[in-house]
Amino acid sequence: MTRYIFVTGGVVSSLGKGIAAASLATILESRGLKVTLLKFDPYINVDPGTMSPFQHGEVYVTEDGAETDLDLGHYERFVRTTMSKTNNFTTGRIYENVIAKERRGDYLGATVQVIPHITDEIKQCILGNAKGFDVVLVEIGGTVGDIESLPFLEAIRQLRMELGVQKTLFIHLTLVPYIPTAGEIKTKPTQHSVKELRSIGIQPDILICRCSRDFKDSERKKIALFTNVEERAVIASPDMPSIYQIPMILQAQGLDDIVLEKLGKTAPPADLNEWKQVVARQQNPKGEVTIALVGKYVNLADAYKSLVEALVHAGIHTETKVNIEYVDSEEIQNDGVKMLQSVDAILVAGGFGERGVEGKIMAAQFARENGIPYLGDCLGMQIAVIEFARHQANMAGASSTEFNLKTPYPVIGLVTEWMTEKGTKETRHEKSDLGGSMRLGAQKCRLAPGSLAEKVYGKEIIMERHRHRYEVNNHLLPALEKAGLKVSGRSLDGNLVEIIEIPNHPWFIGCQFHPEFTSTPRDGHPLFTQFVKAAIQHRLSVSGKQSDKRSEPRTMEH
Repeated sequence: MTRYIFVTGGVVSSLGKGIAAASLATILESRGLKVTLLKFDPYINVDPGTMSPFQHGEVYVTEDGAETDLDLGHYERFVRTTMSKTNNFTTGRIYENVIAKERRGDYLGATVQVIPHITDEIKQCILGNAKGFDVVLVEIGGTVGDIESLPFLEAIRQLRMELGVQKTLFIHLTLVPYIPTAGEIKTKPTQHSVKELRSIGIQPDILICRCSRDFKDSERKKIALFTNVEERAVIASPDMPSIYQIPMILQAQGLDDIVLEKLGKTAPPADLNEWKQVVARQQNPKGEVTIALVGKYVNLADAYKSLVEALVHAGIHTETKVNIEYVDSEEIQNDGVKMLQSVDAILVAGGFGERGVEGKIMAAQFARENGIPYLGDCLGMQIAVIEFARHQANMAGASSTEFNLKTPYPVIGLVTEWMTEKGTKETRHEKSDLGGSMRLGAQKCRLAPGSLAEKVYGKEIIMERHRHRYEVNNHLLPALEKAGLKVSGRSLDGNLVEIIEIPNHPWFIGCQFHPEFTSTPRDGHPLFTQFVKAAIQHRLSVSGKQSDKRSEPRTMEH
């Protein structure tokens, strides 16, 4: 029988509920249990696909093409279970489902209300995704006390009553702040957060307390006393250098033993050796490189969360400290490429809209002309094609129709139709809704024999996840190829360009997909691993040339 763990958060947002839930799932998975995770977001958007990265961070794309919360990226990086569209639900999607049922007459003329109809829909979304799993972890987004999250909290309260104590568990994540001027931590925010949770009928079984430093047993006892939680179930989650240390931190305090005991389950001891190796390699690098991440949302690191983590994973697998320099493409556009002159590699990230595009084009040109390793991610590939068209293929004014409908050379254009993995035809036009109208999800790609891409992946057919509306224009492709651009990856039907590279360059690849979505700390991703290796080689090459210059004999001046 499946067990359910509900994770809520209090005091402030962004405490790390997703990391805490994923870390616990990691420990339980290491004990031989089959685990999945669900995320419920209180906002009314149907999905985060049309939300600004500045407001919400990155949009994570699942294998089946769902645009989801970035926490699903944490889930897939921590556990082996593949997420899908049924692992993320928003208030908007819940209400959309309920309204569709009401329109069909499913409620037989009843007055549709939050209770029971909305809460029943939430419960069905939870229970309907439990088949085949020993444990389902359900993360409720937002903060206890927010009006938006009340229906979700009410739904999990009802599930405790319906399923019983031994099949459900409540974990509450709170903040225990340290006040430097007083020289002590404060437990009052946690007390008030639990009080708020209890006022709606939920008594947490376990507290995970986020803190800048560990707390004393006396403070743990005080928290337990005022929250009605067992002292041993008050778990500290102090700030750590790496999020991949969190499973070990929680397991060392016996969190998994407490969880299994309360859920009435038994399992073999935890085996976290893979994670210990990940952390050991991350903490003991043998070298370092600096990579410029060129984008337009660099003021919010979460906007490129999966990209950043993929670079971290590549560092782990090459035993290299990867220093990331966030470079605003608008700054390049205004001030030039001087901030790129000292980096070992350049990664141009994806994005939408015209702002900052010319700066990205300048970054791609700088990388191409100076032999600097380059990785173009989604729009970053399109940028590389535009730059090559302008400066190598005599296509002055070349651009994408996303930025300039009147460009004389539309080397990138709106994809109007394509075949999905299931063999069905998808069609789009310029007036299509923005939400959910892109080429989304995992698609297969055939790599060109002997290409750099094939050497990187080590196989002919790969599968990667997409999220974009525009593609390389096949009508102008022959001219680009004649000028020296190499198409090293295409869709299986041969109609869509997936990967481009530039021969006679040390390492230059652009990919139409998002490889960062399938990178994990334990496995890494070949594209990012080889990109970092190329950065290492570039760094050694530059330092070698500088050393040669220093060793050259100087001529005496007369």
